[in-house]
Amino acid sequence: MTTYDDRASLTDLTTTAERVRRSVEGVIEGKPEVVRLSLTVLLAEGHLLIEDVPGVGKTMLAKALARSIDCSVRRIQFTPDLLPSDITGVSIFDQQRRDFEFKPGAIFAQIVIGDEINRASPKTQSALLESMEERQVTIDGHTYELPDPFMVVATQNPVEMEGTYPLPEAQRDRFMARVSIGYPSAEAELQMLDVHGGVSPLDDLQPVAHAHDIVKLIEAVRAVHVAEAVRRYAVQLVGATRNHPDLRLGASPRATLHLLRAAKASAALSGRDYCLPDDVQALVVAVLAHRLLPTAQAQLNRRTAEQVVLEILQQTPVPTASGGATVPVPQHQPGAVYGSRPQPGARRL
Repeated sequence: MTTYDDRASLTDLTTTAERVRRSVEGVIEGKPEVVRLSLTVLLAEGHLLIEDVPGVGKTMLAKALARSIDCSVRRIQFTPDLLPSDITGVSIFDQQRRDFEFKPGAIFAQIVIGDEINRASPKTQSALLESMEERQVTIDGHTYELPDPFMVVATQNPVEMEGTYPLPEAQRDRFMARVSIGYPSAEAELQMLDVHGGVSPLDDLQPVAHAHDIVKLIEAVRAVHVAEAVRRYAVQLVGATRNHPDLRLGASPRATLHLLRAAKASAALSGRDYCLPDDVQALVVAVLAHRLLPTAQAQLNRRTAEQVVLEILQQTPVPTASGGATVPVPQHQPGAVYGSRPQPGARRL
C-alpha cells in the first residue's frame, strides 16, 4: 500500500531528476534517451558503461552527470601502466608513528569516472570488482566502506581499437547497463558548435541536486511495487538467454536483479509507484546485451548480442493486466529500445 509519504517522495524524485536531466542535456545535445538511462542507473544503485568510438562525448556525459550532483567526484585515466593500488589505495609505513597508514585511492568518491577503462591491463581492471559489487575495499586485511551514493561511470572504446583489452566477463557483469551515445544528428551537431565553440559548457555547470537528495530518491525507488507477473516476465527473459543456440554465455542472476532494479527506477522517473512490462522491455537490451557472449557460428553470421536479445523479446509473451492470457510483444524499432513510454490507459499489474 502506497502511503502519503511515499507519494511525496515520488514527487520529489521526478522534480529532482528533471533538474538533473535538464542540466546534463545542456551539455549533451540531442541524446535524451542516453541521459535518461544514466539517471535510471544512478537511481537504481548501478554502474554505467559507456561504449563508443572516440570523440562522441563519452567522458563529457560522465562529467556532466557528476557535476550536476553536489558530491565527491574522482576521475581515473586508465592507462597500460596503471596499478591496482592507484585505484584502491595503499598502506604506507609512517616512520614517526611506526605503523602503517592507509592512503585512499581514487575509488573513494561518490561518483568515480573511469576513462577508457579497457586501456588498462586486466589485473588493474579487476581492482574495481569488490568496490562495484560490495561497495567496499579490502586492503591488507582491513575493510573500508565506500561513500553513499556510489556509482562508477566507465567509458571504453570498442575492442577493435588498437591498444585495448577486452573487459573480463566478471567485470562486464557488474555494470548494470551499457549505452552507446552514437553520432549526433546534423541539427544537434550544429547546436554543439554554437554551445561548445567558445567555451566548454562544463565550466559553467552548477550542481542542481545534493548527494543526500540522491540517497532519498534511491530509497523511494526501492519502494516501487513490482507485481509477481512482471517479476516472472523478467526471469523468463533472462532465462531465455541461457538456452539460446546463438549464445555460449547467457545472463547471470545478477542481471535479473539489475533488470528489475532498473525497471523500478524507470517507473519512478515516469511518475509511477509500480512497474509495467513496458519498463522491463525498454531496458532489456541495455541491461543484458553487454553480458552475453555469442557463439563462434553466430559471430560468423554477424549476429550481435543485441539482435539476440530483441529476438528473445519478440518470442517471450507479455503478461496482461488481467493476469490471464498473454500477448506477443510489439515490434521494437532500432533506437527505440530504451525510453519507450507505456501506452495511455496502461493498467497496473
